[in-house]
Parts: sequence; C-alpha cells; structure tokens
Amino acid sequence: MHAIDTDARDPVVTAEAYAPYPVSPTPATWHLRRTEIVTPAGPVVVHHRPGPDALLLLHGVAGSWSTWSPLLTTAAGIDGRGLVLVDLPGWGSSPAPRGAFDLDDVAVSLTTVLDALGIAWVDVVGHSMGAFVGMHLAVVAAERVRSVALVSGTTVATADAARHPLRGLRTLPSFTLLRAGLTLTREAARPMLSALSRVGLLPLLAAPVFTHVRRLDRSVLDAFVQELRPTRFTDAARTAAGYDLDRWRGITCPVTAIAGRDDVFARVSDLEALRELVPQVRTVLLDDCGHFAHVEHPDAVARELGLA
Repeated sequence: MHAIDTDARDPVVTAEAYAPYPVSPTPATWHLRRTEIVTPAGPVVVHHRPGPDALLLLHGVAGSWSTWSPLLTTAAGIDGRGLVLVDLPGWGSSPAPRGAFDLDDVAVSLTTVLDALGIAWVDVVGHSMGAFVGMHLAVVAAERVRSVALVSGTTVATADAARHPLRGLRTLPSFTLLRAGLTLTREAARPMLSALSRVGLLPLLAAPVFTHVRRLDRSVLDAFVQELRPTRFTDAARTAAGYDLDRWRGITCPVTAIAGRDDVFARVSDLEALRELVPQVRTVLLDDCGHFAHVEHPDAVARELGLA
C-alpha cells in the first residue's frame, strides 16, 4: 500500500486488493454474543463482545451488523477490544419502531444499549447513514463518545441533495434518483431487487455504488439486497434534509472522515466541508473506491483507523 498526497490533508490511499473478504453472518468468528435490548424505540438486536476500549459500529441504510465483517476480518487491532455492533431500529434483525426514523430516538436507543452492556464510552465507527448517526451521538451524548470515524459517510452533500432534490439531480444524481424510486415503490422494491438478483441483473443495479461490482464476492451483493430497507431509507433522507449541520461545530472529540473518490452518495468536497464544520477532523480520500469503503478496501480503512 502507498499514499499519494495531492493535498496534505487528504492522503489518497490505494490498496493492493479490492473487496478481498466476503460478508459473513457468523458472529462466533469474532466471539460476538447476540443480545436483544429493549430501548425506548423498541427492541434492538446487538452483537457484542466484552472488553476494554469498546468500538461501536453503526451500519448504513443497506446494511446490518454483518456488513462490518470484512473490516473485522482484517482489523488485527480489534483483538482484545470490546465490540458493539448494533442493528439500528428497523434494520437487520431489529424490528421497525412505531414511528418514523428519528435521530434523537436512535441516539437514546444507543445510549440505552451502552447502559445495558455497562459501557461508559465508545469509539464510534459509522458507515453512510451510520456516520450521520455517529456524529449526532457525539452532539447529544458527548460524554459517551471518545472519537468518531466516518466511513463513506453521507454528510454535507447528501443532506443538501435531500433538502433540494432538483439541485441533487445535478450534485448527487444516483442518491436523488434512488430516493425518488424508493419513495414511489417503497417496500415493493425489495422483492423487485430479489427478482433482479435471481436473473443475474443485480450487479447492473448495484454498479454505481461499488467501483468494481463484478469483483465483489456474491455475499456482498446478497447482503445489499437483504439489508436494504426502502421505507427506512426515505425516512433517513427526510431526517438528513431537516438536520442542522451546524450542530456538528460543537463536537470536540477527534473525528476521522474516510471517503471514496468514486462515491455516488457523497462528494469529495464533503471532506473540505467537514473541515470547516469540525476543524479537528482528519480526512482521508481512497482511490478506486465507491460507497462501501470498509468492504471495498477494508485493509486501508483498518490502517487509517489504527486498527490494522
């Protein structure tokens, strides 16, 4: 692996292997225990491992705890550390809450989980929507968050495209069109995706999200189809549209933002925008990488987060 510095603040990291590990739904591989914790937003399924310096890993809109398995596979630095992998309300094995997606409700659910597990504070790693959730947690529960890492985070450009869909057609067309399509089809989109998968057309649909969709292990695409929650996706987009990003200026813990140069759900300019909002942020731009940096280049992500 080597780094090419086009901007001293944005090392462009290239990795020697693309998407080298499958998505594994086997928690025993990492000695994880499955627990269901009752929270104000309803039951939440958690896979966790006791230990010091706990990591809280938060998935995105097309993910669950298992989406992190490629990173867990390569991250030798997690050995001996506590792990908390949450299926956010309405995703994975966690049932949908009674109301719409609400960031404050999710933050309360997460602090309830930490309380139930006896964990005082965590280092948060969030992907896509999970990165947005992690930043909000650092705002409303600062005493529980030691650091935040954004992995392919949907942040400034995504919130702007959600707020201004017409402008989003120019700035983030893939996100904007997907949001419009899922708003129309809602949960009917899931069987449609499954049908496309059965006839071998899913790679065509998923191609914008991954830089090299044909090089992915089949388990990655299967998880993508299984974990996408259309209604929750549109709820999350609506929440991002109404969120005041200036709240992030109050975050004082260290923040790392890792982005893929080919990400169609975010823009490279998000890194500069994040530096303006959170001056202490460290930014990393990955070449040859789309919206799933922890799946496409888990070795690079682990190295940049100090988990290699």
